[in-house]
Amino acid sequence: MLTSNIFIMESKKTNTSIKRLMVSAFLIVFIGLAQTAKAAVFIQDQTDQQSYTQYSGEVVDTQSKDPLVFASLSLDGTNISTVTNTEGKFSLKVPKDIIDGNLTVSFLGYKTTVIALNLLEEDKNRILLEVLVTELPEVNITAPKDAESLVRETLKRKGENYFNESTVMTAFYRETIKKRRTNVSLSEAVVNIYKSPYSSDRKDAMELYRARKSTDYSRLDTLALKLQGGPFNTLYVDVMKYPEYIFTDETISDYLFSFENSTRIDGHLIYVVNFRQRSDIEEPLYKGKLFIDAEKKILTSAVFSLNITDKDKAAALFVRKKPADVRVWPTDVAYRVDYREKNGKWYYGYSNVLLEFKVDWKHRFFNSTYTLTSEMAVTDWEKNLTQDKLTNREKIKTSMILGDEASGFSDPDFWGAYNIIEPEKSIQSAIKKIQRQLEKSKTPDGQAEAKNQGAFRITSN
Repeated sequence: MLTSNIFIMESKKTNTSIKRLMVSAFLIVFIGLAQTAKAAVFIQDQTDQQSYTQYSGEVVDTQSKDPLVFASLSLDGTNISTVTNTEGKFSLKVPKDIIDGNLTVSFLGYKTTVIALNLLEEDKNRILLEVLVTELPEVNITAPKDAESLVRETLKRKGENYFNESTVMTAFYRETIKKRRTNVSLSEAVVNIYKSPYSSDRKDAMELYRARKSTDYSRLDTLALKLQGGPFNTLYVDVMKYPEYIFTDETISDYLFSFENSTRIDGHLIYVVNFRQRSDIEEPLYKGKLFIDAEKKILTSAVFSLNITDKDKAAALFVRKKPADVRVWPTDVAYRVDYREKNGKWYYGYSNVLLEFKVDWKHRFFNSTYTLTSEMAVTDWEKNLTQDKLTNREKIKTSMILGDEASGFSDPDFWGAYNIIEPEKSIQSAIKKIQRQLEKSKTPDGQAEAKNQGAFRITSN
């Protein structure tokens, strides 16, 4: 299962090692944080609030009115975009000098809709999306007898449908921590993923190529969260590589699977499979949608969330240590993974993790809400023909905290003019801004330079 831990303790040196492999977010909360630390990277946030208009609302299914998790919203002709949370809600900041334009709203399996920006209110917008219905073809496709059988067959075919060779991938990673709606900590990194074949049980390894962070300690009050695990949080959402964290041979029977209306993506017929835990299962499991290629039985995307029916049981998945006067529990935990195809084989391309927590102090009138998001996108890959492996010194650990590894503007020559972390813009926009540096990182000179500067651990003076 995709489990996580929260450690809440007094502000002092602590051992962040873990005894077992954790997946998703590993959190450490420090209380009594010093207020003197300075941020070296600028966060484009509430400080320039007057120059932005913030639109908020929700995206829901037209018929059921169910929220659509990780629906995409993007302003045409710009790099401004966002995604909805597990309640289908969104918040989008647009410069005030942009008064015209179209907002494109899309979600897998639904008809894309376009809304004129000047028709939006600043809040309480409700955007309805219609299911994209596709008739099943009469020939060439053999319809599965039931949804669970289709899922089982898809998992069994990972060796033939996905990369079956070792590869080295370059990926861009970003993590954000918000207190209520305010960004308080941002980190970005370029990582190299040494990905083992999908047919192999060997875990993937990663090294840190470049990283930087921004933390506004003045907005953290007396509580600061650090995301432990870094890029591993998103890497382990690769359901086809790590199905054991959701669907093991033993736990797959704990779910009910059903077909939704089929759809088409890039001309391919896609089965949409809903899954949810059985009512007699008490432990929090998952609910969501699987998008499976009808012809070749390939998982192309998955969107799912933790079924929080009992917040105390859900908290037990995350909380390991805390002061007696603090109560912490998750309110939203959601995941998304998308796969890409190259020469008939599929591979991990993008993933997103969203976690929201309530922190309740016994002697305070108001509680605090913290939202943590992390996402990673593969920008390039090549076959690992020489079977190069990372040394233990080069590998980043699953217990790493990116904010501690990246200090300020690490290597300003690499980040160049891209000197502001802009969380309201898409990760694809960030990639475009450093594309030349990313391409340089694939050359022998660039790789040698990274090794010399300590690619696995970036610090600054």
